[in-house]
Formats: sequence, structure tokens, C-alpha cells
Amino acid sequence: MNSLGFDKPEGSTRVVVAMSGGVDSSTVAAMLHAEGYEVIGITLQLYDHGVAVGKKGACCAGQDIHDARRVAESLGIPHYVLNYESRFKQSVMDDFVDTYLAGSTPIPCVRCNQSVKFHDLLKTARELGADCMATGHYVQRVLGADGRAQLHRGADPDKDQSYFLFATTQEQLDYLRFPLGALDKAQTRALAQQYGLAVADKPDSQDICFVPTGGYAEVIKKLRPDAIRPGEIRHVDGRLMGAHTGIIHYTVGQRKGLGGGSAEPLYVVRLDAEKNQVIVGPKEALNRARFAIAEVNWLDGAFRAPVTDIRVKMRSMQAPMEARLLPTGADAAEVELLTPYAGIAPGQACVVYDGARVLGGGWISPRQAA
Repeated sequence: MNSLGFDKPEGSTRVVVAMSGGVDSSTVAAMLHAEGYEVIGITLQLYDHGVAVGKKGACCAGQDIHDARRVAESLGIPHYVLNYESRFKQSVMDDFVDTYLAGSTPIPCVRCNQSVKFHDLLKTARELGADCMATGHYVQRVLGADGRAQLHRGADPDKDQSYFLFATTQEQLDYLRFPLGALDKAQTRALAQQYGLAVADKPDSQDICFVPTGGYAEVIKKLRPDAIRPGEIRHVDGRLMGAHTGIIHYTVGQRKGLGGGSAEPLYVVRLDAEKNQVIVGPKEALNRARFAIAEVNWLDGAFRAPVTDIRVKMRSMQAPMEARLLPTGADAAEVELLTPYAGIAPGQACVVYDGARVLGGGWISPRQAA
């Protein structure tokens, strides 16, 4: 078996590498090329600078496409740029705006993996006759006792990206490879230097690719200029506390930007999109032990009822918490935390773990659990 799990020589194994122009995916391309694989680099052009806020995006546009092309040229591998702007706008950017306007907090990187990178790009890789597709994600692909691929957390807890890949399907995971999963960032950069990559010292992207300055409200205003309306800020006890300029400026758990008028510290407890209200209250009002999730993806097939002895994460950098999962439908469930947690935000993901293994997850619903 070669390092990618195929019973044939590296030179007879074709692998498509999803190249975003950053150091991680560039290093993957260089590693596999050095091992002798037939490597094809593909970069997706996902959005127009006229929509993005800021001088440049975090990946898949402008300078980053140039960087990916430059790395491919230095390695002597084929490289293609595919224009997916229309698909990206429909599946990711429009969903991003709709979710905010509905009073929830989206994670566009998950939607992008779900609808574009691990769907459309993977399809293209198959059409090119590739044996697999490799990415620069810090996650690990482990073969289980049944021979099927499992998704595990990356070895470096500070770079682990498993939270963002919960929506990956079993079929996709069987085809995908993650060569950086056992490395940390310092090791990746050292390899990039070793291979002489021009992007070896390129800074990591910290923001959403089409919102590089963090000003997501400006993107929403550009795409839906008439959708943002002023409204009321109300206390959980019903008191009128002030006014807001649009619920898109708030998220559950937020402390700043709520105005004065109260001696107690106030936090955003929930957003009522139907009434266009921001509901605030004391910190203890944020605590929840049960909540609903929708669009549940279970990697090894239909999930069991109930699922116990698991850990869940409601934020990417949060420590996993003990919980139970109670299925309520084919792709819906209720999560019961053993310890209440403050700041569970609709629109975010709840990802389910069994140790280091990702079992699946779903989107936190605005609907309150029973």
C-alpha cells in the first residue's frame, strides 16, 4: 500500500489537490509530488472582489489564486482554476445573508465544504480520473475495523478543523485524504520551507474569505440593502431597553453594543427575527441544557436512539462537553447537556464526538427543545 492507501505505485496514483493559495494546501501538493504521485492542483474562484469587503479575501480569489498558480508552476504540476462564483453565491453567500436576517449566526466555511468543495470539486476530481482528492485540513482520516474511513480530530488541538467538517458524508470521506492531520502548523511551515514554496511564510487567514475585514454587516448591506430594519432591544422580563439598527449586528452571548439603561451587565439572550427584537438579560439567562439541532449528518449511517456517552462542541474552539443525543426525526435531534452551557447560538453547529472520532453533527435550531 502507498501512503494514500492504494495498492499500486505512487506514479500510477492520480490525486487532485484542492489548492486555496495558502501554505497548508500548497504543502500538501508539494508533499505528494515529492512522494512521486501524479498531482493535479485545482483552485476554485469563488467570489468577486466587488462583493467582498476589504482589499483581498482569505482564499479563492485574487492574490490567492495567483499564489496557488505560482506554487503549481514551481512544482511542475498541472493547475486549473474553476470559476464557481455563481454556485458559491447561491449556496454560501446567500445562505450567509439569509441566516443572519433570520436571527441566527451562520458558519459559511461549513456550507462551502458541504456544497462546493466536497461536492462540486470532488465531482470534478472524479471526472479527471483521480483516485482521491487531498486537502490541507488539519483532521485525520482513520480506517475503522470495518475498513470504512472515519473522521478524527487533528493531532494539533490548536489547529484541529474537525468541527468544520461534520457535514462530510461517508462517500466523500472514503475519497478524501488529509495529509496534514498528524502535523502541527510549525511542522507544516518547516516542510514548506524545505520544499522552497513561495508561500511558506504567508500568514494564516483569520476571517471568512469574502469578509476579510470582519465587516460582515457591510456584505449583507451590499447583497440585501433593504432587508436591515431598526427595532427594539427588550429585556427578557419585557422591559424596553433601547433600540437597535438591525439584528444582523447581534449574536447570542454578545455583551457589547447593547446601550445603557441598566445597572446589571446584559447579554444577548436571543434574537426574535419575526418581531425584529433583540432580547437581552443577565448572564445566567444564557444557560441552556437542552436544544434542538436540524439537518443532522451521521457519518456511519442512521444514528442510534438515544446516543449516550458522547461529547459535543457548539463552538470550534470550545472544549467538548458530555451530552446525550435524542433523535426526533430522520435528520433532527435534541441535545441534552450534562452541564448547562451559556451562549448556544442558533445557526452554529453542534458537532458530536466519540473520543477523537467525529460521529456527525447538526445545525443548532432557533426552536427551543422541549
